Amino acid sequence: MKAYCISGLGADHRVYESLNVKYEKVDLKWIEPLKNESIKDYSLRLASGIDTNEDYIIIGVSFGGIVAVEISKVLTPKLTVLISTIEQSSELPWHYKLFRKVKWVEMLPASFFNIPYPIASLLFGTRNQLLKQILKDSDHQFTKWAICSLLKWRNHTTINNSLKINGTSDLILVSKQSDFYIENGHHFMIVDQAEQITEIINTYQFSAH
Repeated sequence: MKAYCISGLGADHRVYESLNVKYEKVDLKWIEPLKNESIKDYSLRLASGIDTNEDYIIIGVSFGGIVAVEISKVLTPKLTVLISTIEQSSELPWHYKLFRKVKWVEMLPASFFNIPYPIASLLFGTRNQLLKQILKDSDHQFTKWAICSLLKWRNHTTINNSLKINGTSDLILVSKQSDFYIENGHHFMIVDQAEQITEIINTYQFSAH
């Protein structure tokens, strides 16, 4: 069975390299968003890369988890694994909701969304050099679109057959109704604590609907 993996904001397949799940990992690569495109519409376009003729699961981390939620509301994966993310827009941290009211966020240049490594290291709770490489390679225009679209995102739906894994020390996105919490897990735990996450996914028994 294939596991379609959606990486976090500005990241790529490298965050999944340490995840040794029992499924065949398939990188669902980011595509260029259309002007003023919503997360919902973007997610449905991204979903065209999924072969629905055979059983599959979806794994999404951080912003990729939100995209996974939108895809799973339309398609029927056997399981949707949400890592370091939320399922409903009501779970967004208070400061995200505050920025929703600030219209000038969209007017900021893309370069503004280039987070310096020292700050990102604190937010992500890691000194892993992979984070530095990912930041260096990230598309700031895509980051701007993703953040602006996230501020507009509204979802009150609970998806079927989901497995939510969050860290107790995550400073960016964390679900209030997670199935598993990784002790001292930060936002980069998909890499730093991949072994624990791998075990949770590989031993989880999901419905064979």
